[in-house]
Amino acid sequence: MELAGPPVAEAVYAELRAQLEKLPFVPHLRVVRLGEDPASVSYVRLKDRQAKKLGLSSQVDVFPESMRQEELLEHIRRLNADPEVDGILVQSPTPRHVDFNRVLETIDPDKDVDGLTPTNAGRLWMGLEALESCTPAGIMRLLKHYGVSPAGKEVVIVNRSNLVGKPLAAMMLRENATVTLAHSKTQDLPSITRRAEILVTAVGRASFITPEMVRPGAVVVDVSVNRVGQNEAGRDILVGDCAPGVAEVASALTPVPGGVGPMTVAMLLANTVKAAMRRRGKY
Repeated sequence: MELAGPPVAEAVYAELRAQLEKLPFVPHLRVVRLGEDPASVSYVRLKDRQAKKLGLSSQVDVFPESMRQEELLEHIRRLNADPEVDGILVQSPTPRHVDFNRVLETIDPDKDVDGLTPTNAGRLWMGLEALESCTPAGIMRLLKHYGVSPAGKEVVIVNRSNLVGKPLAAMMLRENATVTLAHSKTQDLPSITRRAEILVTAVGRASFITPEMVRPGAVVVDVSVNRVGQNEAGRDILVGDCAPGVAEVASALTPVPGGVGPMTVAMLLANTVKAAMRRRGKY
């Protein structure tokens, strides 16, 4: 079975449109981007376009890569104080001279639509109401849509980042899964991944997960998007972490592209609407 993201993302958008029709205001998203990194430019354009398509107000603030950290933090503070701004997202990765943790510590947790501030991350782990990290939230919604319940299952996540692995582990635990976080220092990784009834990989290396590493019948969620060259038309060839043969072993697999990616954007916009409703007393 293919765990395609677009139909699930559209279901999320349908729910959001129904909510937006009842609101006497238009939620406003502000995205901050430093520099002209091609991937960041593409991701930000996609988020901005989808937000406007949904009916949200969206603005992208673009600054040079050389922008001083304190100038960036001051801009974030102004957005925090602006009553018209409901959601703030600083596109990562930021330039090397910018401490992204300082950025996250500066964003108002009530406007943190990326779900990455210490406050929201901590509330998630404590089982409290929070704006949740978008990619993990999108994975959970994707699994639910296709009838895959983590309850009682062994889940292995090959990633320990603040962006994917850690928040996803918290969400899986909330759904009564037994969770293992694996990473680059894990010894005998194949023996770990073969235990997984649900395997999530976000390593960022093409063909890293081979068929021999997958338990027969497992559900596999491939988060990574790796560029491995260009086709004859000059377009990037995109693949995930899973080698082609994984599809023959797994019972279900997310495609790359078209799997987790659309869900990340959908959950970002869901967080924006949620933040706006909470801030304005409608949630």
